[in-house]
Amino acid sequence: MAEPFLPFTRPTFDEATLAGVVDTFRSGWVTSGPRVVELESALEHYLGGDRRVLLFGHATGALEEALRVLGVGPGDEVIVPAMTFAASANVVLRVGATPVFVDVDLDTRNLTLQAVDAARTEHTRVVMPVHFAGWPVDLDPLYAWGQRQGVHIVEDAAHAIGARYRGRPIGSFGDLVCFSFHANKNMTTIEGGAVSLPLDHPEWIDGLERLRFHGLRKNTDGSYEVERAAGKHNLSDVAARVGLGQLSHLDDFNRTRRRLAERYFERLESNPWDLGLPARGDAGHAWHMFTVRIPFEKLGFDRTEFQARMRAQGIGVGMHYPALPPLALYHERCAWQPGQFPNAERIGRETVTLPLFPAMQIADVDRVVEAIGQALVNPG
Repeated sequence: MAEPFLPFTRPTFDEATLAGVVDTFRSGWVTSGPRVVELESALEHYLGGDRRVLLFGHATGALEEALRVLGVGPGDEVIVPAMTFAASANVVLRVGATPVFVDVDLDTRNLTLQAVDAARTEHTRVVMPVHFAGWPVDLDPLYAWGQRQGVHIVEDAAHAIGARYRGRPIGSFGDLVCFSFHANKNMTTIEGGAVSLPLDHPEWIDGLERLRFHGLRKNTDGSYEVERAAGKHNLSDVAARVGLGQLSHLDDFNRTRRRLAERYFERLESNPWDLGLPARGDAGHAWHMFTVRIPFEKLGFDRTEFQARMRAQGIGVGMHYPALPPLALYHERCAWQPGQFPNAERIGRETVTLPLFPAMQIADVDRVVEAIGQALVNPG
């Protein structure tokens, strides 16, 4: 009998979470309410530090409003890695600012302080580091640089819930740190996100409270005032109840991800196909994804063919991500020329995302590696 199809990711829900979602429906309160408050409090406890956590309907909205609460707008520049998902740059454009791309390290896929410093101009207002695949950017030097330059840091931590930097949870320190709880993330609320921010900036907290719900300020008598033309980014109680169940398992999920990633390294470090493996990192790596680079030009076929060969063996393979500057929305804005961001462009051409999720077994990793061997040496 053929083995079941193995996707590159799949969420895990326990029975208590499913029952809790039913109870939430039966409570009659399904939009933002007590479960949202409970999840925000639970995340604050999980992260530790003097932080406030605000839930959003999605991480893209969280990133956009984080820029807006800092006053970023037309004439300003935001430094963004050239290797990330489109949302990182799109939110910069949506607030009227200009994304300034920088190349990334070939193995960590993260931006470097050297690249950031070279890209800074008098118009730089924010740097947006992306903790790619759950491996934290080297933050202490970046924050020290930001303080010297008068530049804020907005961390795109979409991949990094549960990750640690020098023993500290990502989101337990820093300026504004934005998480994603999309269905493919290390913990999920189906769709959703959050911003972690310091208590000593009450103006940021107050501003984001307004920006995530119509610009309203509620009065004690039940009336309200509208203070700005804001959008709507609130999370539902149903989604928050899913998140509460997920958060209770997050550390176990991430330990499983690290164990699976270690097996990939064991099987692939001495591979004969010249694969480019990701940076191994340390125990702080959240292992949201396991991405490898395959030298398709040298092998004589492309990624689409590789994905088809893997799918024929019952293995799903993702692609995270194409480099951003060559894409239509950005290349004219940044006057992109081929080779301008060599590492990001190479990653974009060669990267594939291998299956990695908590329900996998070590035997599944072995199955993936064996399928890679077949896909790279056989015509399919």
